[in-house]
Amino acid sequence: MPEYRAHFDFDIRFANGGGLAGTGFRLDLPGADSTEDEVARLLIAHLGLALVDEVDLRGLRIVEEPHRGSRGVDAACPATGGRRVVDLSHPIRAGLVTYPGLPAPTITPHLTREDSRARYAPGTEFAMDVIHMIGNTGTYLDSPFHRYADGSDLAGLDLSSLVGLRAEVFHLEDAWDTSRRGIRSATLADRDVRGAAVLLHSGWDRWFGQPEYGVGAPFLAGEAAQWLIDAGVVLVGIDSVNIDDTESGGERPAHSLLLGAGVHVVEHLTNLGSLPPRGARFTAAPPAVEGFGTFPVRAFAELPA
Repeated sequence: MPEYRAHFDFDIRFANGGGLAGTGFRLDLPGADSTEDEVARLLIAHLGLALVDEVDLRGLRIVEEPHRGSRGVDAACPATGGRRVVDLSHPIRAGLVTYPGLPAPTITPHLTREDSRARYAPGTEFAMDVIHMIGNTGTYLDSPFHRYADGSDLAGLDLSSLVGLRAEVFHLEDAWDTSRRGIRSATLADRDVRGAAVLLHSGWDRWFGQPEYGVGAPFLAGEAAQWLIDAGVVLVGIDSVNIDDTESGGERPAHSLLLGAGVHVVEHLTNLGSLPPRGARFTAAPPAVEGFGTFPVRAFAELPA
């Protein structure tokens, strides 16, 4: 189903004095036939304004464009009785470089199909393989034990905090400022994220597996991590090389804050652009490995078909 957004400049005057102006503003719309008055009301709702006296819109254009999660407009998720599953994980293969500087996985046979024929009945054969890899491979989840010795390891995680979470997806790739790579709390503050998985779509996954992936990557600022904790988030995922700035000299405030508060972190997501801002359910469950802090997941989202 097509989605539409309004592009415009605006001036707002308040009944008790003062005003507010904006240029190059974009706003989700429920449909292509929204009137100027409807756009003005949606603008007021999105900004959470009160005592508005007059709204003047200039250069209003309605264009077909994916929603970005404006308040007051529900994401288009038609319920037709079915279910659609969107894969958000990078495939793992031998030699895959996930994080520059970390070892790539190796996959070797333990029992080949040819050798198995001597062990089983005629016509019956199996393949058994050994994979040797660091936990930080592909799309993976960080548990508190990854950062803190007394934190919960993978086996200690509550599945209810990993499966079927309400997803709040922030599509940030269109307005990316390469001079300021950190995602700030002000960018996230217009959503109710309590009990949700916050998924940060920067579009950086386009460089996955290439040298460019590890340089100049977007990350979550420390103050934004604290804001998410205070807001009650359950999990934070990003389609980038790290939730933190890997070029900061070793500081990891987002990891430290989030994992210290028991908030799971999923890194190296992909395909987040296929999700609406709201309406999806997110799952990223690792195996229950004791004494282990991070491991690949098959991350996915469920949507009405």
